[in-house]
Amino acid sequence: MSLSTLRAEWAPTITRDLLAGTVVALALIPEAIAFSIIAGVDPKLGLYASFWIAIVTAIMGGRPAMISAATGATALVMVTLVRDHGVDYLFAATVLTGVLQIAARFLRLGDLMRFVSRSVVTGFVNALAILIFLAQMPEVIGMGWQVYAMVAVGLGIIYLLPRLTDAVPSALVTIVLLTALTIGFGWDFRTVGDMGQLPTDFPGFALPNVPFNLETLRIVLPYAATLAMIGLLESLMTAAIIDEMTDTTSDKNRECSGQGLGNIVSGLFGGMAGCAMIGQSVINVSSGGRGRLSCLWAGGFLLFLVLVLGDWVKQIPMPALVAVMIMVSINTFQWRSLRTLVTHPRSSSLVMVATVVVVVFTHDLAKGVLVGVILSGLFFAQKVSRFFGVTSSLDGGARTYRVTGQIFFATAEAFHTAFDFREPLAAAVIDVHDAHFWDITAINALDRVVLKFRHHGIPVEIIGLNEASRTLVEKLARHDKPDAAPALGH
Repeated sequence: MSLSTLRAEWAPTITRDLLAGTVVALALIPEAIAFSIIAGVDPKLGLYASFWIAIVTAIMGGRPAMISAATGATALVMVTLVRDHGVDYLFAATVLTGVLQIAARFLRLGDLMRFVSRSVVTGFVNALAILIFLAQMPEVIGMGWQVYAMVAVGLGIIYLLPRLTDAVPSALVTIVLLTALTIGFGWDFRTVGDMGQLPTDFPGFALPNVPFNLETLRIVLPYAATLAMIGLLESLMTAAIIDEMTDTTSDKNRECSGQGLGNIVSGLFGGMAGCAMIGQSVINVSSGGRGRLSCLWAGGFLLFLVLVLGDWVKQIPMPALVAVMIMVSINTFQWRSLRTLVTHPRSSSLVMVATVVVVVFTHDLAKGVLVGVILSGLFFAQKVSRFFGVTSSLDGGARTYRVTGQIFFATAEAFHTAFDFREPLAAAVIDVHDAHFWDITAINALDRVVLKFRHHGIPVEIIGLNEASRTLVEKLARHDKPDAAPALGH
């Protein structure tokens, strides 16, 4: 790798990457504490996880400028495991999560992102923007007009400062200035220190204190598999979003192993499982972060803030961080998607809205994306099936059926019902020059047609099979096998 390529990947602009990483580190602290509380563990588990995962994925991941750390999506999965078995089983599940994610790289599961439609991605982004916004409301609603005023001032700085200068990220200025004002005037706001105790020592290495046997595997495997799936899904979706924001590409399979290594290290050094964070990633990119340095600095500076500057960090007012996160939610939401609801195809709009609704109401990203992908597949199958058709012509007692379009599970039954098996014919010819057989359901439909014609004493000839369809027919079809005749009576 050339020096210029290395520079472009790690730090296109060193100052901007360092400043962006600083903003991310400050915003990570309350979120990591909050996610630890959700999982029912000590706040230091989320903070240690955010440090290790950010550091490892910055070096080994496939997407520069993307921030990975402890997340709410993974924290929700851990609640039952921690309650029933304790934190050591959580550490074991975290390590196993990483192993499964590394296996996903060798299975090239990152390539599956090609099958996630644009409508699903848009719905995913909009749902996360809504969830980020809603997550800030407990820090605002019912807290008094002073909090509203503080948040308003923060938003004003964030949106107006870039008109004067973009030398320093406006989010960083907001956090520093509002913290200074709060300390200087002695204002009474809820602070980062009110959310939980910050750790005072460096995370040390330790194997999970669990029996290494099949019973332990039986306990942690279901949680690890769920964590691995959710973590990869959110990470790969976030990578796709950052790809678009920065007009660059990323290695999705490398990202799988990067996330896996991050979780293994986290589990071995006293942290919980995590994955990519769309909110923090958007903060990073919006603040000018473009290289791996911003992610590396965010993780390293996070630990420095906690261990060295903890007394100052505890005094950061939550309204300042709320203003930053509201800015993130507003910038993350795809506002243009609201205008295109009436101009895009109805099926695409329905997929987008369904993804948003499921994610927002279940707080489960995996369920929302799964619903979106299934709907996309069904609508695509319905659309493709419209171009299928069968016409026929009679010539001297032989009828030629001309098949056009794609024959697969959605059109297989229409293919079968297009033939008249009781018509007295000397022969039947099935011309598939303009058709393609895609799956076992299509081959089964072809078998049924050929065997029914033979059952009525009508010889059948199939012409025009392309190479791919012929290979599938030779491998799966029964009508040319010696034992095909007995199946006619079924």
